[in-house]
Amino acid sequence: MTARTQSTTGRIARLRKLSVAGIATAGAAAAALTLASSPAHAVEQASASVAAGKAVAAEAPAKKAKKAKKEKKQYKENLDGWIREALDIMKSEDIPGSYEGLHRNIMRESGGNPNAQNDWDVNAQNGTPSKGLLQVIQPTFDAYHVKGTKHDVTDPVANLTAAANYAADRYGSIDNVDSAY
Repeated sequence: MTARTQSTTGRIARLRKLSVAGIATAGAAAAALTLASSPAHAVEQASASVAAGKAVAAEAPAKKAKKAKKEKKQYKENLDGWIREALDIMKSEDIPGSYEGLHRNIMRESGGNPNAQNDWDVNAQNGTPSKGLLQVIQPTFDAYHVKGTKHDVTDPVANLTAAANYAADRYGSIDNVDSAY
């Protein structure tokens, strides 16, 4: 799955949430019409229900964004923090993977060193050494970079999310990777 497809998938999921809110509002309006004592009263209640539902649906994204800004998560500047931050970004971008899958591959690829660089394999011989926690080459990083992360192959979070995005596209998930990829 490409990064563009994953971004589209994320947008579709958000639209589905808003659609559910609209359906719930329509159901509330129908219930108000059914329970109303007079036709005029029913129209008033239905209009009020629809207006309230629209207001709630319109406020929901704004409230969520405001709350997210206030509660911006803090991560430790260490391997555990980088993995947790990457997992939160991966979740928001619908990129599959687990803590265990990331950690296992990090330990095999770099031993947890975000500045690790492979200067001896075929990629290095071709001028594009593997770098970072999950040993990503620059062309792969560029192709699978996740929006919202630094555009730096050695940045720990950017490296993890790009590698997980690549692994998801190629293997279904970073969890399915058990050797050099």
